[in-house]
Amino acid sequence: MFGQTALGKASLSDSASRMFRFEVQGLRQNEEADKLNYSIRRSGSTYVTVPYGRMNEEMQRISRLGGKIVNITSVSA
Repeated sequence: MFGQTALGKASLSDSASRMFRFEVQGLRQNEEADKLNYSIRRSGSTYVTVPYGRMNEEMQRISRLGGKIVNITSVSA
């Protein structure tokens, strides 16, 4: 059926509801960041919270912006 996998419906909703927090250091202003409407600070840590389904996309974005992920933690609902 539509929306089901071999693992069942529960696995889809579980992964969709999981959130993760990235601790990022070293974000800097560059050509990619210039496209944003706000500047990115260079010092200290920045925390970014994303759903499980967007983790890979967010890691790539952080890398393009020159940041380094120093910690990833699960955020309980």
